[in-house]
Formats: sequence, C-alpha cells, structure tokens
Amino acid sequence: MTTSESLGSAPVPAVGLDDHVRGAGPNAVVYLDLACPRCAGAWARITELPLAICVRHFPLAGKRPRSAALHAAVEAAAVQSEAAFWPFWDSLLFDRGRVDDPHLWDRASALGLDVAAFERDRRSDAVAARVRRDFASGIRGGVTGTPAGFAGTEQLRGDLVEALEAIAGSGTRPAL
Repeated sequence: MTTSESLGSAPVPAVGLDDHVRGAGPNAVVYLDLACPRCAGAWARITELPLAICVRHFPLAGKRPRSAALHAAVEAAAVQSEAAFWPFWDSLLFDRGRVDDPHLWDRASALGLDVAAFERDRRSDAVAARVRRDFASGIRGGVTGTPAGFAGTEQLRGDLVEALEAIAGSGTRPAL
C-alpha cells in the first residue's frame, strides 16, 4: 500500500449524548456553516424532512469571517439552556442579515438568557473547544465544504438535500 492509499478519511464519530439532534426517523449528521448562504437554503428544506438530524459546527472563517462568532454564539446559548440551541440556530440561518454582536445579544435576551453570561460563555475556551471538536471530526471524515452530511459512516455525495430526501423517503435508519 502506498502512503497516499493509507491516508483515507476516518469515520465520522457516532452521535453522542452532547450532540445537538432534532427530529425523528432515519438519522443523518450534517456539517453546516452558520454564515453560509448555501447552508441556510439547505437548512430551510432539511427542517421539513422526517429525519433525526444531528448538526455539527463547520465554520469556514477563512471564507466567512463572521462564521466562528456565530457558531460560538449558538453554543453559548446551549450552555445556559439546551432548549435555546435550536431557536438560536434557526434564527441565525433564517435571518442572516442580523448577525452582528448587538443582534446576537438581542437573540439571547429574547430567549430569556442572561446576556452577560452568554457573552462570557461565547468567548470561553469550553465553547471554542466544542466548535473545534465538531470541525475536526468533519475534517477527519472528509468534509471539505458546506453543507455536508453523512448517513451512518457514508458521506452523502451530490446535493445534500436530495440525498437526505432519499433517506427520508426510504425510511431506512443508518447506523450512527
């Protein structure tokens, strides 16, 4: 075996207890960048599918400078209240025009979060480590851009939403 043949991607880690999962039905893991317009468009369609979706952070800060701050913000919301994660996540993808710090503070306040604690958590090492962990798992699994997804250990190729629609239509539950 040559060196290049031995450098394949590692399997994407199975869904863990601290992963963010929403929905029921067959499972999929998706890697999204909260500042990515393609991810926002895909998310609007993904949320309508009868799937259990595990989302993982994949901020591409080199392409979208605000990306890392958005991923940290949604994780900081979850530190205070796991129930705040999904409304915060959705709001960032569905209202991409208001993502500067004052808008993030307004979102946190509207969700009943302590804004000072939110801001402290957003800048914490623990939140940064969580986002890096998700990003690193995507890199190890072969993710090179967003949106990207996996069913079981198989990376979904082509249009992510179409691949997820096929999984939802088949009703099969890939092992994660």
